[in-house]
Amino acid sequence: MRRETILNTVGLRSGYGGKPVLQGVDMEVREGEIVAVIGRNGVGKSTLMKSLIGLLPVDKGSIVFRGSAMDGLSAHKRARLGIGYVPQGRDVFPRMSVVENLAVGECIAGSPAPKERLEQIFSFFPILAERRNQRAGTMSGGQQQQLAIGRVLMGSPKLILLDEPSEGIQPNIVQDIARIMVELNRATGVTVVFVEQNIDMIRAMAERAYVMDKGRITDEIMPEALEDRDAVRRYLAV
Repeated sequence: MRRETILNTVGLRSGYGGKPVLQGVDMEVREGEIVAVIGRNGVGKSTLMKSLIGLLPVDKGSIVFRGSAMDGLSAHKRARLGIGYVPQGRDVFPRMSVVENLAVGECIAGSPAPKERLEQIFSFFPILAERRNQRAGTMSGGQQQQLAIGRVLMGSPKLILLDEPSEGIQPNIVQDIARIMVELNRATGVTVVFVEQNIDMIRAMAERAYVMDKGRITDEIMPEALEDRDAVRRYLAV
């Protein structure tokens, strides 16, 4: 049975300081999917994520989330409607502890999270439970990434946007995060859209992938296509 569309964009154009980056992005994501956005560096992947969450204004086109247009809505209003965003570089609060960082995520929903939610996050990310009183700035990159995802989950999102989740993380931890995200998706039904260059992570997580080039979606592929070296070179230039 075809799942309902949770997110779609039509002719999306955006950029920085009047300089266009996105050149008319059309994409559709269905409820419960894990979808990758791939492509060479500089083709507009992170710009797309920032536009979806509302950190960049849209010049033309539309973003529709769960049937409602997001035009003109601020990032915090989109977050309250159910879009979680984990930026490139994670942006945890370094001087705050794990539980304090998670408490910040609680504010997203506008009401206190039930105690079960914290325990659920700890069950998916045991390292966060183990280090709940540790300052985030003293944690490894992989641990910080798990904390950033956990913080977003405190707001109970329907859609999570992940920007380069493998960046600066050891390969074995990358695979752990990919496995946890798939488990989380299956257990909760949360939809995930992630920007990534790491082929192993793409293959481990994605049900399908959009290929970006020069600010546009140019192709849609299945992760198995990335088992072919020529395809990897064509799509990712690696």
